[in-house]
Amino acid sequence: MNTTAPRSLSEQDLKAALSGKRVLILGGLGFLGSSLAVRLHRLGAKLTLVDAMIEEYGGNPFNVAELGEACAVNYCDIRDRTAIEWLVRGQDYVFHSAAQVCHLKSLCDPFPDIDINITGTAVLMEALRKHNPRAKVIKLGSRGQYGPVLKLPATEENLCQPKGIYEISLLAAEHIIGSYQRNHGIPCVLARLTNIYGPRAQMRHNKFGVANWFIRLALEGKPIPVYGDGRIMRDFLYIDDCVDALLYLSIVPEAEGQTFNVGHSRPSSFLELAEVITSMTDTPWEFTPFSAERKTQEPGDFFSDITKIHSVTGWSPVTELREGVARTLEYYREHLPKYL
Repeated sequence: MNTTAPRSLSEQDLKAALSGKRVLILGGLGFLGSSLAVRLHRLGAKLTLVDAMIEEYGGNPFNVAELGEACAVNYCDIRDRTAIEWLVRGQDYVFHSAAQVCHLKSLCDPFPDIDINITGTAVLMEALRKHNPRAKVIKLGSRGQYGPVLKLPATEENLCQPKGIYEISLLAAEHIIGSYQRNHGIPCVLARLTNIYGPRAQMRHNKFGVANWFIRLALEGKPIPVYGDGRIMRDFLYIDDCVDALLYLSIVPEAEGQTFNVGHSRPSSFLELAEVITSMTDTPWEFTPFSAERKTQEPGDFFSDITKIHSVTGWSPVTELREGVARTLEYYREHLPKYL
């Protein structure tokens, strides 16, 4: 690995690398996919978005309404072999964020995780092998793939011992992609994302996206539930910083074939998150016992070491928690009905 940090990449560097490039985003109407799409459009990329619009997963056409006809949207499923084999042709980059994304759901029904996250990834990689092995794949994974971690911050070298089928399926997807790189030369980058929050995330339920759920409750004047003693730590990362990281990883050659944490250098407790939100909304918070489901899946403290991504790309997050929460509140004060 190159351990000498390159110069900081600028907007002009991204534009020079990505303008005119054909980019396929799987899960393109969801929180992460649509945020990537909006930024890539501004950089001059030619976009195709794919989304199955599965109930509760967060796909929302409003997320890309500002793009108008500047991007093509295909409503299909990553498991549709015929569709995916057609859509990958001619693409320069594939951002893969199509997944079953709720770890609580996997406790009672593991098959969507296996079917979407594992089979769907195999369908994608086979399509690329057959029709476009030069396209670079950027896989959006989860910090949950590590499971409980004894030593923090967690580095990419940590042994992965995920607790649930959801996290196991995401780890399996990484291995599938890595296999296609080793055996067929398909370039890839694997990103393990921490707790991402911000505009364009679904706000209908609390099955994933705890920071955004707290913000919805605050906007509705409802108490924010702080589980346990509130001291569990997370590195909450604002969506714009996450998008920057993914774009940097996509264009830096040294990132190919590697796995990277994408998180924040300063972790915060759930209590701190709640207090930041309440300070901006005058909404109270209250201690709340863990539900049985959440207690089963709760891994305890987690925050990631982002030394590696900084050393390879020069990226570091720039949005502190208070600023990110303020931006998120501003967005949903205007647009919340579109997300309910």
